[in-house]
Amino acid sequence: MIKNRVGLYFGSFNPIHNGHTMLANYMVEYAGLDSLWFVISPHNPFKDKTSLLEDRHRLYMVELATKGDERFEICDIEFYMPQPSYTIDTLVRLSERYPNNEFCLICGMDNLQNFHKWKNYRMILENYNLLVYPRKGYENNKLVHHKAVTVINAPEIEVSSSFIRNAIAQKKDIRYFMNPLVYKYIIDMHFYEDLSQNI
Repeated sequence: MIKNRVGLYFGSFNPIHNGHTMLANYMVEYAGLDSLWFVISPHNPFKDKTSLLEDRHRLYMVELATKGDERFEICDIEFYMPQPSYTIDTLVRLSERYPNNEFCLICGMDNLQNFHKWKNYRMILENYNLLVYPRKGYENNKLVHHKAVTVINAPEIEVSSSFIRNAIAQKKDIRYFMNPLVYKYIIDMHFYEDLSQNI
């Protein structure tokens, strides 16, 4: 039986911006995927949680940013799992729940640099394919040659969520860096206006 090839794009999406959606667009069109799921993480064990908006707000913004695009789905499975969330636990649960899908993990070259620190990283490499997009300064990595790793030559997009948060706190108009509905929601809700919380 031919399985659906689904890319899993994990992230805090705090907030989601055009860099995220452009990369997702590229991956689903150029990496042999049938669809791509945005997996919203409640708490990345490698990140501070102080600047993180509530789960429901980040989920809603991803919904706004991808509305009407049938290639994309939103996955909130980690909201109902023990925290902090670990990728291997999520992968196993999704594989059990959706046996007709072949899941591929989408990550940046910077993530690959620290991949050996991930919980059960060898198990991930043995059971899942990694689709890795470029990041400047992280080209030299032994895992690039692992059979489970495919480097996808996606455009490098130098926009980050921390830049977005800090720009909003500085009262900059950055409407073209994200979906108009997402930008309006952030402004209407007064998110990220406290610079001390936006690092």
